[in-house]
Amino acid sequence: MAETAFNLLKRANRLVAISVGVLFLLCAGLVLADILLRRLGASLGGTDEISGYVMAIGTAWGMAFGLVELSHVRIDFLRRAIGIPKWRMILDLVSLLALAGTITIVALQCWPVVETTLRNGSRANTPLETPLALVQVPWFAGWIWFALTAWLTFLCALALVYQGNFSRSEQVIGVFPESEAV
Repeated sequence: MAETAFNLLKRANRLVAISVGVLFLLCAGLVLADILLRRLGASLGGTDEISGYVMAIGTAWGMAFGLVELSHVRIDFLRRAIGIPKWRMILDLVSLLALAGTITIVALQCWPVVETTLRNGSRANTPLETPLALVQVPWFAGWIWFALTAWLTFLCALALVYQGNFSRSEQVIGVFPESEAV
């Protein structure tokens, strides 16, 4: 069950990563078009603003993919020093619990920003006058997705540990093997 749930979560995050990648490519195309137009004496205008929005949204959504792919940076000198798999697993669970808790707080603190924007119908103080809800709602949803992914990953790993499947749990929440990084 935990194995299946984690695999579904990983697959969903791959789809999110592909979507974010497409968004980044479209944004890069827009910036490139603006650069080419500037050479001809024209400009689309606002590409710097739009690319900032895309970066914020893409980062919020991409963090969950980084989590399930073990791409987040961790200081694991203590973990490497411990030779007992059971103790490494405890450190991994504590680490993921701290991450899930922190991201939940971040996501919850994003809501007042979005709520104020929605209530006031706020717009960017820029020439584009972008309705900020168009940016902040997907940004907020990305943080919520990251928090949900962190909690679901934690629960899957906990279930695997409970089942005694330490090696699979380590593959789910451990560190990226250094031998594969080379």
